[in-house]
Amino acid sequence: MIHIPMKSTAPFNKHTVASINQIKVQEANSLSNITNINKVSSAKVNNQNSVKQHSSSTTVRPINSTAQNKTQPIPSNPIVPNRSIPSLIHEVQKGQKVSLAINTSSKLKVCMGWNVLNNNCDVDVSAFMLNASGKVLGDSWFVFYGQTQSPDNSTIFSESSVQDREVISIDMAKLNKSVTKIVFVLTINEALQKKLNFSMIKDAYIRIINCSNNTELVSFKMTEYYSNVTSMMIGELYLYNGKWKFNAIGNGVARDLAGLCELYGVQVV
Repeated sequence: MIHIPMKSTAPFNKHTVASINQIKVQEANSLSNITNINKVSSAKVNNQNSVKQHSSSTTVRPINSTAQNKTQPIPSNPIVPNRSIPSLIHEVQKGQKVSLAINTSSKLKVCMGWNVLNNNCDVDVSAFMLNASGKVLGDSWFVFYGQTQSPDNSTIFSESSVQDREVISIDMAKLNKSVTKIVFVLTINEALQKKLNFSMIKDAYIRIINCSNNTELVSFKMTEYYSNVTSMMIGELYLYNGKWKFNAIGNGVARDLAGLCELYGVQVV
Protein backbone atom coordinates (compact mmCIF):
# COMPACT_ATOMS: atom_id res chain seq x y z
CA MET A 1 0.00 0.00 0.00
CA ILE A 2 1.02 3.59 -0.51
CA HIS A 3 0.21 6.70 1.48
CA ILE A 4 -0.58 9.80 -0.59
CA PRO A 5 0.41 12.89 1.41
CA MET A 6 -2.15 15.67 1.28
CA LYS A 7 -1.05 19.27 0.76
CA SER A 8 -3.75 20.72 3.02
CA THR A 9 -3.63 21.27 6.77
CA ALA A 10 -5.49 18.99 9.17
CA PRO A 11 -9.11 19.87 10.11
CA PHE A 12 -9.98 21.28 13.51
CA ASN A 13 -10.72 18.82 16.29
CA LYS A 14 -11.76 19.16 19.92
CA HIS A 15 -8.17 19.76 21.02
CA THR A 16 -7.37 22.51 18.48
CA VAL A 17 -10.72 24.20 19.10
CA ALA A 18 -10.13 24.09 22.85
CA SER A 19 -6.76 25.79 22.44
CA ILE A 20 -8.36 28.55 20.37
CA ASN A 21 -10.94 29.15 23.09
CA GLN A 22 -8.29 29.68 25.80
CA ILE A 23 -8.56 33.48 25.75
CA LYS A 24 -7.04 35.46 28.58
CA VAL A 25 -9.66 37.61 30.31
CA GLN A 26 -8.76 40.55 32.55
CA GLU A 27 -10.00 40.22 36.15
CA ALA A 28 -12.81 42.46 37.40
CA ASN A 29 -11.89 45.91 38.77
CA SER A 30 -11.90 46.31 42.56
CA LEU A 31 -11.63 49.43 44.71
CA SER A 32 -7.84 49.10 44.80
CA ASN A 33 -7.66 48.53 41.05
CA ILE A 34 -9.71 51.65 40.36
CA THR A 35 -7.43 53.65 42.68
CA ASN A 36 -4.38 52.43 40.77
CA ILE A 37 -6.01 53.32 37.47
CA ASN A 38 -6.70 56.84 38.73
CA LYS A 39 -3.06 57.22 39.78
CA VAL A 40 -1.89 56.16 36.34
CA SER A 41 -4.35 58.52 34.65
CA SER A 42 -3.12 61.45 36.78
CA ALA A 43 0.47 60.66 35.87
CA LYS A 44 -0.43 60.58 32.17
CA VAL A 45 -2.10 63.99 32.41
CA ASN A 46 0.98 65.50 34.09
CA ASN A 47 3.27 64.01 31.47
CA GLN A 48 1.07 65.32 28.65
CA ASN A 49 1.12 68.85 30.13
CA SER A 50 4.91 68.80 30.34
CA VAL A 51 5.14 67.65 26.72
CA LYS A 52 2.82 70.46 25.61
CA GLN A 53 4.95 73.06 27.40
CA HIS A 54 8.13 71.68 25.85
CA SER A 55 6.64 71.55 22.36
CA SER A 56 5.62 75.22 22.37
CA SER A 57 9.08 76.16 21.10
CA THR A 58 9.64 73.05 18.96
CA THR A 59 8.25 72.25 15.52
CA VAL A 60 6.78 68.76 15.59
CA ARG A 61 6.48 66.87 12.31
CA PRO A 62 2.92 65.53 11.90
CA ILE A 63 2.49 61.76 11.72
CA ASN A 64 0.28 60.20 9.08
CA SER A 65 -1.69 57.89 11.34
CA THR A 66 -3.63 56.44 8.44
CA ALA A 67 -0.46 55.20 6.75
CA GLN A 68 0.98 53.94 10.05
CA ASN A 69 -2.07 51.89 10.96
CA LYS A 70 -2.88 50.58 7.53
CA THR A 71 -2.34 46.83 7.19
CA GLN A 72 -1.99 45.05 3.87
CA PRO A 73 -4.72 42.44 3.38
CA ILE A 74 -3.48 38.90 2.86
CA PRO A 75 -5.17 37.32 -0.17
CA SER A 76 -7.00 34.12 0.67
CA ASN A 77 -5.93 32.59 -2.64
CA PRO A 78 -2.39 33.53 -3.77
CA ILE A 79 -2.26 34.43 -7.43
CA VAL A 80 -0.73 31.72 -9.61
CA PRO A 81 1.38 33.58 -12.19
CA ASN A 82 0.94 32.63 -15.82
CA ARG A 83 3.81 31.09 -17.72
CA SER A 84 4.33 31.44 -21.44
CA ILE A 85 4.00 28.28 -23.51
CA PRO A 86 7.31 27.15 -25.01
CA SER A 87 7.63 26.70 -28.74
CA LEU A 88 6.03 23.38 -29.64
CA ILE A 89 7.97 22.09 -32.64
CA HIS A 90 6.50 18.69 -33.49
CA GLU A 91 2.95 19.23 -32.28
CA VAL A 92 0.33 16.52 -32.73
CA GLN A 93 -3.44 16.57 -32.33
CA LYS A 94 -5.65 14.80 -29.80
CA GLY A 95 -5.84 11.08 -30.50
CA GLN A 96 -2.81 11.07 -32.77
CA LYS A 97 -0.14 8.38 -32.25
CA VAL A 98 3.43 8.78 -33.44
CA SER A 99 6.62 6.70 -33.31
CA LEU A 100 9.57 8.14 -31.40
CA ALA A 101 13.16 8.03 -32.59
CA ILE A 102 14.52 6.60 -29.34
CA ASN A 103 16.24 3.39 -28.27
CA THR A 104 16.98 1.47 -25.08
CA SER A 105 19.79 3.88 -24.13
CA SER A 106 17.82 7.11 -24.62
CA LYS A 107 17.20 9.60 -21.83
CA LEU A 108 14.03 11.65 -22.01
CA LYS A 109 12.47 14.62 -20.28
CA VAL A 110 8.69 14.68 -20.32
CA CYS A 111 7.85 18.33 -19.63
CA MET A 112 4.40 19.59 -18.72
CA GLY A 113 2.92 23.02 -18.15
CA TRP A 114 -0.39 24.83 -17.76
CA ASN A 115 -2.04 28.03 -16.56
CA VAL A 116 -5.10 28.41 -14.35
CA LEU A 117 -8.30 30.45 -14.53
CA ASN A 118 -9.02 29.79 -10.85
CA ASN A 119 -6.22 30.36 -8.35
CA ASN A 120 -7.57 27.55 -6.16
CA CYS A 121 -6.39 25.06 -8.79
CA ASP A 122 -3.18 23.40 -7.64
CA VAL A 123 -2.23 21.06 -10.48
CA ASP A 124 0.08 18.07 -10.01
CA VAL A 125 1.78 15.65 -12.40
CA SER A 126 1.89 11.87 -11.95
CA ALA A 127 3.35 9.09 -14.09
CA PHE A 128 1.90 5.57 -13.82
CA MET A 129 4.21 2.76 -14.99
CA LEU A 130 2.04 -0.05 -16.33
CA ASN A 131 2.50 -3.60 -17.58
CA ALA A 132 0.79 -5.28 -20.53
CA SER A 133 -2.39 -5.70 -18.45
CA GLY A 134 -2.67 -1.96 -17.89
CA LYS A 135 -1.82 -2.17 -14.18
CA VAL A 136 1.17 -0.91 -12.19
CA LEU A 137 3.93 -3.41 -11.43
CA GLY A 138 3.41 -2.68 -7.73
CA ASP A 139 2.24 0.03 -5.36
CA SER A 140 5.46 2.01 -5.74
CA TRP A 141 5.46 1.99 -9.53
CA PHE A 142 4.20 5.49 -10.07
CA VAL A 143 5.94 8.79 -9.39
CA PHE A 144 4.46 12.06 -8.15
CA TYR A 145 5.28 14.80 -5.60
CA GLY A 146 5.07 12.32 -2.70
CA GLN A 147 7.15 9.57 -4.37
CA THR A 148 9.68 11.15 -6.68
CA GLN A 149 11.51 8.06 -7.97
CA SER A 150 10.51 4.66 -9.34
CA PRO A 151 11.92 1.43 -7.81
CA ASP A 152 14.20 0.84 -10.81
CA ASN A 153 15.53 4.44 -10.60
CA SER A 154 14.53 5.00 -14.22
CA THR A 155 11.77 7.55 -13.71
CA ILE A 156 12.13 10.70 -11.61
CA PHE A 157 9.69 13.51 -10.77
CA SER A 158 10.89 17.08 -10.38
CA GLU A 159 9.54 20.61 -10.42
CA SER A 160 10.84 23.04 -12.99
CA SER A 161 11.80 26.62 -12.27
CA VAL A 162 12.12 27.66 -15.89
CA GLN A 163 9.31 27.43 -18.45
CA ASP A 164 7.72 24.06 -17.77
CA ARG A 165 6.05 23.55 -14.39
CA GLU A 166 6.85 19.87 -13.68
CA VAL A 167 9.08 17.30 -15.38
CA ILE A 168 9.28 13.49 -15.48
CA SER A 169 12.78 12.29 -16.43
CA ILE A 170 13.10 8.78 -17.90
CA ASP A 171 16.27 6.74 -18.40
CA MET A 172 15.24 4.04 -20.86
CA ALA A 173 18.35 1.95 -20.05
CA LYS A 174 17.14 1.54 -16.45
CA LEU A 175 13.47 1.02 -17.24
CA ASN A 176 12.09 -2.32 -16.03
CA LYS A 177 11.40 -4.63 -18.98
CA SER A 178 7.89 -5.33 -17.68
CA VAL A 179 6.89 -1.67 -18.15
CA THR A 180 5.15 -1.34 -21.51
CA LYS A 181 3.29 1.91 -20.92
CA ILE A 182 3.79 5.12 -18.94
CA VAL A 183 0.70 7.33 -18.53
CA PHE A 184 1.16 10.99 -17.67
CA VAL A 185 -1.67 12.51 -15.66
CA LEU A 186 -2.58 16.01 -14.47
CA THR A 187 -4.66 16.15 -11.29
CA ILE A 188 -6.14 19.08 -9.38
CA ASN A 189 -5.31 18.83 -5.69
CA GLU A 190 -8.48 18.60 -3.52
CA ALA A 191 -10.65 19.10 -6.60
CA LEU A 192 -13.56 17.08 -5.24
CA GLN A 193 -13.57 18.86 -1.88
CA LYS A 194 -13.22 22.34 -3.37
CA LYS A 195 -15.45 21.68 -6.41
CA LEU A 196 -12.71 22.40 -8.93
CA ASN A 197 -12.46 20.97 -12.44
CA PHE A 198 -10.54 21.22 -15.69
CA SER A 199 -12.72 23.97 -17.14
CA MET A 200 -10.67 26.15 -14.75
CA ILE A 201 -7.39 25.17 -16.49
CA LYS A 202 -5.92 26.45 -19.74
CA ASP A 203 -2.75 26.14 -21.86
CA ALA A 204 -2.03 22.56 -20.71
CA TYR A 205 0.64 20.85 -22.77
CA ILE A 206 3.13 17.99 -22.76
CA ARG A 207 6.38 17.84 -24.70
CA ILE A 208 9.02 15.13 -24.82
CA ILE A 209 12.66 16.16 -25.08
CA ASN A 210 15.58 13.95 -26.13
CA CYS A 211 18.28 14.75 -23.56
CA SER A 212 21.15 13.75 -25.86
CA ASN A 213 20.67 16.82 -28.07
CA ASN A 214 17.96 18.70 -26.15
CA THR A 215 15.57 18.55 -29.09
CA GLU A 216 11.81 18.03 -29.01
CA LEU A 217 10.56 14.66 -30.21
CA VAL A 218 6.83 15.38 -29.95
CA SER A 219 4.42 17.77 -28.24
CA PHE A 220 0.70 18.07 -27.59
CA LYS A 221 -1.33 21.06 -26.42
CA MET A 222 -4.80 20.44 -25.07
CA THR A 223 -7.71 22.35 -26.58
CA GLU A 224 -10.64 20.70 -24.79
CA TYR A 225 -11.29 21.29 -21.07
CA TYR A 226 -14.18 19.58 -19.33
CA SER A 227 -16.19 20.73 -16.31
CA ASN A 228 -16.87 17.12 -15.26
CA VAL A 229 -13.18 16.13 -15.16
CA THR A 230 -10.79 16.47 -12.19
CA SER A 231 -7.91 14.32 -13.50
CA MET A 232 -6.64 14.44 -17.07
CA MET A 233 -4.62 11.78 -18.87
CA ILE A 234 -2.72 14.16 -21.10
CA GLY A 235 -0.54 11.61 -22.90
CA GLU A 236 1.30 8.30 -22.73
CA LEU A 237 4.38 6.46 -23.92
CA TYR A 238 3.71 2.88 -24.95
CA LEU A 239 5.62 -0.01 -26.46
CA TYR A 240 4.28 -1.36 -29.73
CA ASN A 241 6.04 -4.03 -31.81
CA GLY A 242 9.28 -3.33 -30.01
CA LYS A 243 9.18 0.43 -30.58
CA TRP A 244 8.09 3.25 -28.29
CA LYS A 245 5.28 5.51 -29.44
CA PHE A 246 3.45 8.54 -28.04
CA ASN A 247 -0.32 8.83 -27.77
CA ALA A 248 -1.90 12.28 -27.34
CA ILE A 249 -4.85 11.39 -25.09
CA GLY A 250 -6.40 14.59 -23.71
CA ASN A 251 -9.21 12.81 -21.86
CA GLY A 252 -9.95 12.57 -18.15
CA VAL A 253 -12.08 11.21 -15.34
CA ALA A 254 -13.91 12.54 -12.29
CA ARG A 255 -11.37 11.04 -9.86
CA ASP A 256 -8.71 12.44 -7.57
CA LEU A 257 -5.17 11.06 -7.33
CA ALA A 258 -6.28 8.34 -4.92
CA GLY A 259 -9.04 7.35 -7.34
CA LEU A 260 -6.54 7.14 -10.20
CA CYS A 261 -4.31 4.91 -8.08
CA GLU A 262 -7.20 2.52 -7.63
CA LEU A 263 -7.89 2.63 -11.36
CA TYR A 264 -4.35 1.55 -12.17
CA GLY A 265 -4.06 -1.03 -9.39
CA VAL A 266 -2.30 0.91 -6.64
CA GLN A 267 -3.57 0.17 -3.14
CA VAL A 268 -3.92 3.43 -1.21
CA VAL A 269 -3.84 3.67 2.58
